[in-house]
Amino acid sequence: MSESIDHHLDGGGIDSDREKIIGQHIGYRYDVNLIPDMERCTPFLKKYMEIMGWDDLNWLEDVHMGYEESRAAVFDRNINGWVTVPEDMELPDNQQDRDMIARELLIKFQMATNHPMVDLNKAYRKF
Repeated sequence: MSESIDHHLDGGGIDSDREKIIGQHIGYRYDVNLIPDMERCTPFLKKYMEIMGWDDLNWLEDVHMGYEESRAAVFDRNINGWVTVPEDMELPDNQQDRDMIARELLIKFQMATNHPMVDLNKAYRKF
């Protein structure tokens, strides 16, 4: 008996090994509109992917520009909070371009010396 084409809607939607590990479905597996347009990568992201040896955005594919208290923001899972976009930053109308900016801002924030994880690293580093 073949599986219903709507099994993702009827069931939990957690089918791939990766989805089972993380406990949630990966949206872009089912909605091609969620796949980033690599032609819209910022120069920073292109260089970042080159340094990391990636052919795609890997873990950044599900990072999108959102809003926190009516301000543009990107969610940082490491601190479980929103990082707001500088107020004077002009954002493009295209959502794909906004998402690329969100990815760039997230990486830059996570690499910054004032990121909260830096303090945790100093406090709990074992070596």
